Amino acid sequence: DAWGLTADDLLLVLISGGGSALLPAPIPPVTLEEKQMLTKLLAARGATIQELNTIRKALSQLKGGGLAQAAYPAQVISLILSDVIGDPLEVIASGPTVASAHSVQDCLHILNHYGLRAALPRSVKTVLSRADSDPHGPHTCGHVLNVIIGSNSLALAEAQRQAEVLGYHAMVLSTAMQGDVKRVARFYGLLARVAAAHLTPSLAERPLEEEAELHQLAAELQLPDLQLEEALEAVAKAKGPVCLLAGGEPTVQLQGSGKGGRNQELALHVGVELGRQPLGPIDVLFLSGGTDGQDGPTKVAGAWVMSDLISQASAESLDIATSLTNNDSYTFFCRFRGGTHLLHTGLTGTNVMDVHLLILHPQ
Repeated sequence: DAWGLTADDLLLVLISGGGSALLPAPIPPVTLEEKQMLTKLLAARGATIQELNTIRKALSQLKGGGLAQAAYPAQVISLILSDVIGDPLEVIASGPTVASAHSVQDCLHILNHYGLRAALPRSVKTVLSRADSDPHGPHTCGHVLNVIIGSNSLALAEAQRQAEVLGYHAMVLSTAMQGDVKRVARFYGLLARVAAAHLTPSLAERPLEEEAELHQLAAELQLPDLQLEEALEAVAKAKGPVCLLAGGEPTVQLQGSGKGGRNQELALHVGVELGRQPLGPIDVLFLSGGTDGQDGPTKVAGAWVMSDLISQASAESLDIATSLTNNDSYTFFCRFRGGTHLLHTGLTGTNVMDVHLLILHPQ
């Protein structure tokens, strides 16, 4: 064994998102440049991140369980911070201590599909043919214990505890928020309206149209762990302020050259949604923040808004529509009320995706 480890040794591995880029070790004779070139070619032809990772793992000494295999027969314990929705162990940092479920045939199928089989460097063909003829077959990781010690669900559970200490009736909606920020913002806008009606049933007509659209949008967003019905029932029973929590990683379609990040852009969109119609005698606040403390190429983690955003922005002669069109949410929030709606945490040194808070406070 190259490392000189025995069955009496214990290897402790610390893994976080982004580890994949920090741990490139192509199987010789493949060079790092050749691996990068192949990855770029695949990406340019529309390969998914899953397909890219399948090829990367097959050409890596350490990804896809390679690190664990190199440590055998030592016991291996991996402590993992997850930055991926659903916490799939094989995806986080390309799973250096998780046996790859993909075969050489899977790789060849992907390369054929994108018409790259003929263009492969000789070194890549060599490595794939060598793996195909390996008499031991795919290795297992029976000597490994993988433990997730940090994740979005753990962050939300702690946020829920803190909210309850502060006197809120708190509930986690989902740890898998994904989809375009505009659709996610529409979801939160509808949720605020429906939840506000549940919280003050004596004062507001039940917004049946919005409720139907909310459920329809929830189905379209395909959030596997969404607790929407349970949350609305809990809101209806709540006697005071409510805090609904969610997390995940929405996406932004860039169309402008402004400065921002998905959290600030989501908050700005939600602010617009909240201002569409009156919400009754309830104060509503929405906050979106990145747990790494850095939202896009900015020095802030995110931003928060309330239902008076449109009127306040108008009073300050700020143009929300142009800010959104130009993906310029950071510039907007820097100017809006002197920047007081920006969320400053500083870099946290970790990343378990984003956290969203929707707070409803009866006046």
